[in-house]
Amino acid sequence: MEENVPAERCVVAVDGPSGSGKSTVSRRLATSLGARYLDTGAMYRAITWAVLRSGVDLTDAQAVAKVAGEVDLCIGTDPAGYGVTADGVSVEAEIRGPEVTAAVSAVAAVPAVRALLVARQQEMITNAGRIVVEGRDIGSVVAPDADLKVYLTASAAARAARRSAEDASDVAATAADLARRDRLDSTRKADPLAQAPDAVELDTTELGIDEVVARLRELLADRGVA
Repeated sequence: MEENVPAERCVVAVDGPSGSGKSTVSRRLATSLGARYLDTGAMYRAITWAVLRSGVDLTDAQAVAKVAGEVDLCIGTDPAGYGVTADGVSVEAEIRGPEVTAAVSAVAAVPAVRALLVARQQEMITNAGRIVVEGRDIGSVVAPDADLKVYLTASAAARAARRSAEDASDVAATAADLARRDRLDSTRKADPLAQAPDAVELDTTELGIDEVVARLRELLADRGVA
């Protein structure tokens, strides 16, 4: 019997708004595939942390871009536990805090920041071979030739409930913040949040994580790259 050998290269692009389940699904899928995992949002958050630390005006695109170009950013790709450092400082906890969350959309909207990180992300994808990448513009900009493009969605209520459960925040306040970020991310001029034309849309509102991962494995099997 011929053994089912995984393809040497397999790139899965997972896009969608905050609270749609991208991170949990992507990490679990990467583990099941024996692949690497890249959280591009963590990269933007780390840059945002560095920008806030520098004290530059968030509306000064040139100053923000300068900080982004100078910071030494390192991010791991192990789905079981990846590290994020900026200038040698571990910032895994800090980048999930309210200050960074409030500012990340503004920093991510700076074209020079996006160009810098997209180039870095594309290099990491090429070097990884088998990798699950999550973000806002993976299927449309970062990895347009991905073997599978997925756009995860969920109802506004479900997204707010999930996110507030993660950080023990007020559901109403979380819903308002998610709506604000959706608006900013979808209307920015550089690489806005958008579903790639050839992406498979999957509503996770009523689905468990294992169900979503199983569905994605089926889609990959259909493409012969699982």
